[in-house]
Amino acid sequence: MRGVNRVILIGNLGKDPEIQYLEKNISVAKFPLATTETHKDKNGKLISQTEWHIVVLWRGLAELAQKYLHKGSLIYVEGRLHTRNWEDREGNKKFATEIVADNLIMLDKRSDSHPSTFTAAPLPEADSIDESFDSSSEEPPEDEPTGKLPF
Repeated sequence: MRGVNRVILIGNLGKDPEIQYLEKNISVAKFPLATTETHKDKNGKLISQTEWHIVVLWRGLAELAQKYLHKGSLIYVEGRLHTRNWEDREGNKKFATEIVADNLIMLDKRSDSHPSTFTAAPLPEADSIDESFDSSSEEPPEDEPTGKLPF
């Protein structure tokens, strides 16, 4: 039986997207996304819980994110979970789970039109992505998980 790896989130950007250009001018953007759930406790008090997610966008979606998104932007994002792992300088195993998005809708209110939808072209197979991010010769920074992405 086949599995399903699908993520749908609606949230606000925690900071402006960071964009990098790889070999052959392939763009990749990364940003934190906050999702907040609110519920009432047994006393009727509203309780909010915020989760932070790292979103990664490739090629055209990365370019659109750089052009149109900024800290605080409200977006709908759809994609898949991807976990990277590496060893830090001390030899400790680290990992990061990110959302690799293939669909993005900007939900901020605009005076002249409806929300804008952007869909990514199909991504290459995971093996070809991993080859272009061979970071075995470089060590990731101690305080930030970078794995096979260039930031």
